[in-house]
Amino acid sequence: MPSPFIELEVDTPTGERTVKVTNPEKTYFSALPAGRGRKLDLVEYYLAVADGIVRALAERPTVLKRHPDGAEGEAIYQKRVPEKRPEWLETATVHFPSGRQATELCPVDVAHVAWAANLGTLDFHPWPSRRADTERPDELRVDLDPMPGTTYDDVRTVAYEVQALLDELGLVGWPKTSGSKGLHVYVRIEPRWSFTEVRRCALALGREVERRRPEIATSKWWKEERGERVFLDYNRMARDQTIASAYSVRARPQATVSAPLTWPEVAEAEIADFDIWTMRERFTALGDVHAGIDLAVSPLEPLLELVARQERDQGLAEAPYPPQFPKMEGEPLRSRPSVAGPAAEKRAAAAAKTAAAQTAADADRARTTPRPGRGPR
Repeated sequence: MPSPFIELEVDTPTGERTVKVTNPEKTYFSALPAGRGRKLDLVEYYLAVADGIVRALAERPTVLKRHPDGAEGEAIYQKRVPEKRPEWLETATVHFPSGRQATELCPVDVAHVAWAANLGTLDFHPWPSRRADTERPDELRVDLDPMPGTTYDDVRTVAYEVQALLDELGLVGWPKTSGSKGLHVYVRIEPRWSFTEVRRCALALGREVERRRPEIATSKWWKEERGERVFLDYNRMARDQTIASAYSVRARPQATVSAPLTWPEVAEAEIADFDIWTMRERFTALGDVHAGIDLAVSPLEPLLELVARQERDQGLAEAPYPPQFPKMEGEPLRSRPSVAGPAAEKRAAAAAKTAAAQTAADADRARTTPRPGRGPR
């Protein structure tokens, strides 16, 4: 028997689009009251915050995190849009070092979002760059990830330290809850720099916050070094690494969402305050509190200067990339500190042995007397 469905007529800047919603009564969020956690409620939520979610995704290649069996079901990270799709659906093709490529969803209006939600997409993971130039990010993202033993108050404290540093440098930060455990801070930048350069700026920012608040903040990549602190995950700015967008619904029974905040709200707002229903009410009352983000483009040069100062004055160079990346230029040994020492010493000893053998061979050649009648050629 065919699945039940309804069709929604969705207004867009280029005309009305018909979006089919299959199994609209299916429960997606078990912790919400009966009749308020359905698949249809998910789709209608995105339609209700249309301006906000489109602003967060517009013209960005976007990975879909799908939960077709509901928030507590298995997650499917989908980079490639299916071959069978509406003719009006827009895409962007991104390329990978392996030579492979992916044709990803590139939302330009809320019909794209509703279409993806019908596939069971809860949260949207857009690139920090746009379709016009996918290799030049226009968004610096600061991901504040609380380690075990920390509290959400710790995350708030670190977020305000990030704000203070950005203010000093002349950059504008836009905070939001992750919808899960932490906070994110976004900075609009000009799309002039590579992922490598922007990631290095995120690393420098994390290191400076750690220097100022070492008891509560860390930029250390290896978990064994982080302790009970808030991790500033600089590798979220590595190429093809993404995080849930503003207004994305998270895979939790309570249907919490990644909520854009003002800086004063950071002090009091809780992650649980914002779900697919309370965010609809908030959006109706306030609109998108990040509506000005595209107009607040910040210069990246102050962070690039911070990178240079850290190298010059503190000897701080590159830091490890995620394990799926090839060895990157300037990257240190990609091995946990607990095993890096012996491994590094073993390699250094082998290199020294090779160098000593080469030196001895060179000395032997220098001492060898040429045979008569055969001078050097």
